[in-house]
Amino acid sequence: MPHVLNSFPYFVAAWLFCCGLYGLVTSTHLVHSVVCLAVLQSSTYVLLLSIGYRIGGAAPVFSDISPGRLTVDPVVQALMLTDVVVEAVVVALLLAMVVKAHEKSGSVSPSDLRTMRG
Repeated sequence: MPHVLNSFPYFVAAWLFCCGLYGLVTSTHLVHSVVCLAVLQSSTYVLLLSIGYRIGGAAPVFSDISPGRLTVDPVVQALMLTDVVVEAVVVALLLAMVVKAHEKSGSVSPSDLRTMRG
């Protein structure tokens, strides 16, 4: 049973990825596509945190930890924070593009945007 608990975050990450990908592929609304992309990217948070987590590990603040004590990986936590910032920028950019597409065509359906010419 402990092996199943150790792999549970990986299953959650895979499930989030599949849900986001399914929503992205089947979406008929651009805002829905952006939200599905955010869900898809949130699977990377779960994946990164599960990679860096150590059972019984302390927080990676080394001022009060004795040498040789097990800690979680601070590099993976920094990567996850960077991932959060990147996702915020990507979502903001995509939503701005959706607003512009709506201003130009009057629709947020991807099938209606095929008729637009640049």
